[in-house]
Amino acid sequence: MPWWRDAVVYEIYVRSFADGNGDGVGDLPGIRARLPYLADLGVDAVWLTPFYRSPMADGGYDVADYRDVDPLFGDLRDFDALVAEAHRLGLRVIVDVVPNHSSSEHPWFKQALAAGPGSPERERYIFRPGSPEPPNDWRSVFGGPAWSRSPDGEWYLHLFAPEQPDFNWRNPEVHEEFAQVLRFWLDRGVDGFRIDVAMGLYKRQGLPSVGDPALMSRHSGLPFWGQPETHGVYRDWRRVLDSYEGDRVAVGEVWTDSAEDLARYVRPDELHQTFNFRWLEAPWSAEASRRIITETLDEVPSPTWVLSNHDVVRHLSRYGNAARARAALLAMLSLPGSAYLYQGEELGLPEVKDLPPEARQDPIFERSKGELAGRDGCRVPLPWSGAEPPFGFSPAGVAPWLPQPAAWSALTAEAQATDPGSTLSFYRRALALRRAFRDRLPDGIRWLDTGDEDLLAFTRGDLTCAVNYGSHPAPLPPGAPVLTSAPVPAATLPPDTAAWLATGDLATALSRPGSP
Repeated sequence: MPWWRDAVVYEIYVRSFADGNGDGVGDLPGIRARLPYLADLGVDAVWLTPFYRSPMADGGYDVADYRDVDPLFGDLRDFDALVAEAHRLGLRVIVDVVPNHSSSEHPWFKQALAAGPGSPERERYIFRPGSPEPPNDWRSVFGGPAWSRSPDGEWYLHLFAPEQPDFNWRNPEVHEEFAQVLRFWLDRGVDGFRIDVAMGLYKRQGLPSVGDPALMSRHSGLPFWGQPETHGVYRDWRRVLDSYEGDRVAVGEVWTDSAEDLARYVRPDELHQTFNFRWLEAPWSAEASRRIITETLDEVPSPTWVLSNHDVVRHLSRYGNAARARAALLAMLSLPGSAYLYQGEELGLPEVKDLPPEARQDPIFERSKGELAGRDGCRVPLPWSGAEPPFGFSPAGVAPWLPQPAAWSALTAEAQATDPGSTLSFYRRALALRRAFRDRLPDGIRWLDTGDEDLLAFTRGDLTCAVNYGSHPAPLPPGAPVLTSAPVPAATLPPDTAAWLATGDLATALSRPGSP
């Protein structure tokens, strides 16, 4: 079975993981130095957010050169050394690719502005003739119109920031460029790609207006998301990945409104996986969790599960407490498919909500004139060691690019490493157990009838997972407790608690000396 089918992948937000050169910004040498920590944690792969040359108008998701490392993060030799060290430690490496848009500093966009209306250079992007009003009513994901005017009066499309003009994927040059970008990084040894805004490449012919502003928040049925031509891109990309030895993977950032729509991206000749954001967005509810799990396993091949990433409020803060966050992890890790972790969740980091306005760098904060906090709160640099900021992220006395809360002194990796009750120790234990039993378990689950609408329980072969979403203790299902997210007294499952229980051959195997 391909490695990615049941892998645990750890997302590294490059700017905030580890500072290797002492300038207050995370970089590739910093990541390389911390790879043993990730190997000990028990993950199978790392996913790196963009490290390419960029003006950093959107944290590197505005790419000016897709084939080079921004000096802020190192150089190509640093990247090659990181990949080699990761592979030596048994870790795969996935890198971000950003095909919906480039930076306005990309040479192609500069050429488009210089060449003028009607030129072949402008055909690489989406320009429309000048007029007093934008060409349609599309809105930017970051707020405001999705159109800006060039100096000669023509409008260009940007579904995100004005510094991120959208490519015109109806132009064959764009197709060929990205096929070559993929080959460049595959030749350097990457094991796959995470595809940014994977459902957004094509826009409907004629660029029709949406009409109803209330529809803008939907992910399906809009003229700029999920157009059928997009699937042809991924069929082409699949052929590129399949031409390389080893199991190279492509996972798409696909926001949809249904599991059925999500499944269209992971047909046998397209993407290998897509992110399951419906799981991430679910409330703390047994009914909602059961519905999403059932629909996902029924509809989506090679499912993925994710609780946090660099674009959303950390799940500990969304759920309201650490107990629920731990319980959610056990639910996620017990499901068929692969799991994606976001850096710092293994430390129990909460969302940082009180960043000063002058420190915030997310364009969402700026474009909303401060009405929306943006995503900086989940991107604060990690605390590694010590009793005060920068907590080993940077050398003492060097301020990180986003300020860290002083209260994080109790959450550093150093402080948690030797504490058996810490969140870090809990993650290590859960990941070790999952690795020990994942090859023994089938790809499907069977729901248990608990008689309690707040108690979610299912079996996967000889493993039972139970999660109490309610406010009262519930009886534990049959089986030998293997791991619980909190103490489980008198064979009952407290509120906001999850348990793994083993039966049959799995219970026997895990009871042997030397088992995790």
